[in-house]
Amino acid sequence: EVRLVESGGGSVQAGGSLRLSCTASGFPWDDYAIGWFRQAPGKEREGVSYITRSNSDIYYADSVKGRFTISTDNAKNTVYLQMNSLKPEDTAVYYCVGDLYLSSVHAGVADYWGQGTQVTVSS
Repeated sequence: EVRLVESGGGSVQAGGSLRLSCTASGFPWDDYAIGWFRQAPGKEREGVSYITRSNSDIYYADSVKGRFTISTDNAKNTVYLQMNSLKPEDTAVYYCVGDLYLSSVHAGVADYWGQGTQVTVSS
């Protein structure tokens, strides 16, 4: 059974930082794509950043480039999202997602999703 367990959400003032973590277990593949989507109230789900376990491909949404950094610790099967210079518009539920194919993650149709963690940025 594949599981994605997120942690690290919380509340912070604008300009602050948070680090999200997602620990994966049960993936049947040696390489896969994993990353983060977010959904704010009343808005569509948005791809934030994803990476392949081999670190061969990395994606950032334009809205987070230069502020967010995705990384992996393959020994711990964990992906991190370091979020700096947070803005109120970053407020959302952040979901860890995983799939064999990066294209599926990018299309928002990844096979596996975490339960979500709330990030709230106040002005």
